[in-house]
This record gives sequence, C-alpha cells and structure tokens, in this order.
Amino acid sequence: MSESKKKNVETLGSRARKAVRKHYKKILRHEQPVREDKDPEELHQMRVAMRRLRSVASGFSPILSLPKAASQKQIGKFSRTLGALRDLDILLESLEKRYAPELLKREKPHFQKMVFELYARRSMILATVRDMLASESYAAFKSAMDDWLKVPEMNRTSQMPIQSALPDLLFPMVNQLFLHEGWMPGVRLHRGELIPPDNFSLRKLNFLLKTEGSLLHDLRKQIKRVRYQLAFFTDLYGETYTAYVNDTKHMQDMLGLIQDSLVLEATLQEFHGELYKKRIPTVVKMLMAERLAAWQEWEKIRTIYLLEETRDNFRRELLNLK
Repeated sequence: MSESKKKNVETLGSRARKAVRKHYKKILRHEQPVREDKDPEELHQMRVAMRRLRSVASGFSPILSLPKAASQKQIGKFSRTLGALRDLDILLESLEKRYAPELLKREKPHFQKMVFELYARRSMILATVRDMLASESYAAFKSAMDDWLKVPEMNRTSQMPIQSALPDLLFPMVNQLFLHEGWMPGVRLHRGELIPPDNFSLRKLNFLLKTEGSLLHDLRKQIKRVRYQLAFFTDLYGETYTAYVNDTKHMQDMLGLIQDSLVLEATLQEFHGELYKKRIPTVVKMLMAERLAAWQEWEKIRTIYLLEETRDNFRRELLNLK
C-alpha cells in the first residue's frame, strides 16, 4: 500500500474522536436555548446528544478513556437531569394534545387540576436543570472535553483500520442485546423453541407489565444504546445494515409507547388515587388501547428477532462492510 493510501485509512481512533466531537458540540449548541426554555425541542436535542455521547464513550471504551469529569457516570448524571424535564414535557404534550380534546365535560376539572400541578412541578425541575448548567461539575465536564478533543487519550488499538476492527467493536454489544432477559416476558419454551403468546389480552398484558415491566424498560434502554452506536457506522455498510438499524428504532419506539402508558397511568394514580378510572375514564380507555396496540406491534418484531435465522443474519451483516 502506498504512503498516500496509508494516510487515508480511517482508524477506530479517528472515528471515535469524530463521534465524541459531533455529540459534544451538539450539546454546546443547545445549552443556552435550554437555559432560556423557549422551545422544548432544544431540550430534546441536548438530551439526545448527551445520551449519544455516553453511548460513544461506552461503545468505544476498549480504545478510549475520557477524563473523570467527563466519565460515563458523570455524563449519565447530566442526562438524567435533562431527562426528568424532557419526560415531563412529553407527558404534558401528550395530555394536552392527545387526551384533552377527547374528554367528557365532567372529566375536565379533574384533568385540568392535574395538568396545573404538573406545570408547577415542571418549574421546579427546570430550576434543577438550570442549576446543573451553572454547576462546577458541568463546567469541569466542558473543560475536560475541550482538553480531550485537543489531545485525545486512546490506546494503541485505536490505530487499527476501522474496516478490519469495526466488527470486533460491534459484536459484543449486539450479543449482549440478544442475551438480554427483556426479550422473554410472555414467551414460553416448547420443544426447544421460543413461542411468543397468541391473542394476548389486555388483562394478561397488564399483569405481565406489573411483574416484568422493568425488564422491558431495561431492554429498551439497551436497544437504544445499540442503535446509537450502530447508527454511527451506516456509511460503512449497505442497505441491509441500515434496515437492521431501523428495526432497532422500531423496537425502541414500541417499547417506549408501552413505557409512556405506564408513566401516564402512574401519574393518574398519583393525583387521583384509586378513583382515577372513575374520574378520567376517557384517558384510561385511550391509554389502555394504545398500550395493547404497541404491545401487538412489539410482538410482531420480537417474534422475528427471536428466530435464530434473524440473529445469525444480523451478526453476519456486521462483517459485511463496503
């Protein structure tokens, strides 16, 4: 190989630095708009960038080391603070745009009182976010990131060509995803085969979510981390790889809808106690229908991804770089 071609070979390290820089700069772009709190989309984008930065730090952990002030643990703390506000924004938007127009007249006073109190809670959480952005730990995070980008700290494995080393980077996280217990709720083993349930009723679903909802929520977070990492390499693969990435997005969305319905139901119970089904029956009926529909969609794609053939093909695709 000529010297000019050697210089043009992309390495794991160069891709890692590019990923860190991209998401960190996006965090900075949205920082001031989040302080000003004029558009909830700014908060959403900053939270996503923070999550993706953490995913990069985790996914590239075999080759890079971020400073303590910008560690995965520290980034996770910032992400959770932003997430508390973002989750409440999602809840309020859902209540006001999707459910409020469908309410019966007698339901509106109970509903409006709840929304009013949620906005009061939002003001307190916003203050926490602003405190975080003004904190010494956040300033130290930015200083550490600026220094790292000037002189990235990586080991010698980072010098490996990405074309030969990328599958080794991706395989562990994909294998970990496929081994997650969250695929199993509602599935039974019959003669060595995993059999998803047929005609799963809402009653059975609600019981399952009470006992194993946390597993599904954790699976969703794992899917999200894998999706973030896979999505950063779509330029190195073909259409089949991109289709797998899109599948992970669909899985995440369906499990997210189920989780959103649980959060909403918990909120109704918080404000109305055991009377929530009587006070706001329209909302309860809608969220239960949405929960079941999301579960049915999740069932479809889960059934596909429980197949040995699907998983084998997915793993093989990680070797199929352009």
